[in-house]
Amino acid sequence: MSKAKFRFNKETLEYERVSPNYWAITARILGGVSLIAVVSTLSISIAMKGNNSESLKAELSDKEVQLKLLEQKSISLENRITYLARMDDDVYREIFGAEPIASDVRKAGTGGTDKYTVLDNIKNGAKFKKLHERLDNLSSQSKIQEDSYSKLIKMAKNKSKMLASIPAIQPIPNKNLRRIASGFGYRVDPIYKTRKMHKGMDFTAPKGTKIYATGDGIIKKVQHSRWGYGTHVVISHGYGYTTLYGHMSRANVKSGQKVTRGQLIGLVGSTGKSTGPHLHYEVHKNGTAVNPVGYFYNDLTGDQYEEILKLASNPNQSFD
Repeated sequence: MSKAKFRFNKETLEYERVSPNYWAITARILGGVSLIAVVSTLSISIAMKGNNSESLKAELSDKEVQLKLLEQKSISLENRITYLARMDDDVYREIFGAEPIASDVRKAGTGGTDKYTVLDNIKNGAKFKKLHERLDNLSSQSKIQEDSYSKLIKMAKNKSKMLASIPAIQPIPNKNLRRIASGFGYRVDPIYKTRKMHKGMDFTAPKGTKIYATGDGIIKKVQHSRWGYGTHVVISHGYGYTTLYGHMSRANVKSGQKVTRGQLIGLVGSTGKSTGPHLHYEVHKNGTAVNPVGYFYNDLTGDQYEEILKLASNPNQSFD
């Protein structure tokens, strides 16, 4: 039980009992409760803020880990596409005689305006920006690679036709390899006696010896001239290949005619700029003269090929 309280009354000069003021007591109680509530609320709020901060930190940490993983995956994909592009150019296209895809074409569409400046002002924005740009590049490169493989699939389907079209035999019967008179490269001109680029191979043979198409194709030209290649035939084989047969005594085909490998197209002669009966034979790939000796693989053994290489490399005088 609480002790009674007294107050000195200056007017009556006596001590008087003080009656309790229940409203004041109630106010004090309510004030205390309010203060406790406010403190509790602040404490809970601070605690919650602390917990949210820790949660936010953990979430950001997880995102950074995921970002690193995505960066690693994108680099791995980039390396894989680079490997596929190298295989495409150096192996698959080489098999089918197709030109490699130019590097500027492979990189086409990977530049352009900066679409990700909005990321510059966020945490790890630069990393996200780089990742987006790398993924854009990979998307463009994969589309180019997809198109390339589609073309290679078509080439594979036409492989038998291509193999039949590419020059692959000697243009005249030459099993003993004794008819090669002059090879591809710089040779002494028989008339001017100067070193001159000889763009084909000369096969010596009696006049009237049969000349055969070295691959399937279409007769592109039959021309009769008093100089140069004289009476000569040009065959378009497709796939970038053409062959020329010069100094014929007679052509047995006409322009626009389809021919097959091994088909008779003319006879050996000595027309045009020629010093004796022979066949001048050229192979062109994409408009450039190439060494015909590399296109005799269909009718030569390994030993015969080695022998023909030696004979064709002899730096002697040409016949035209």
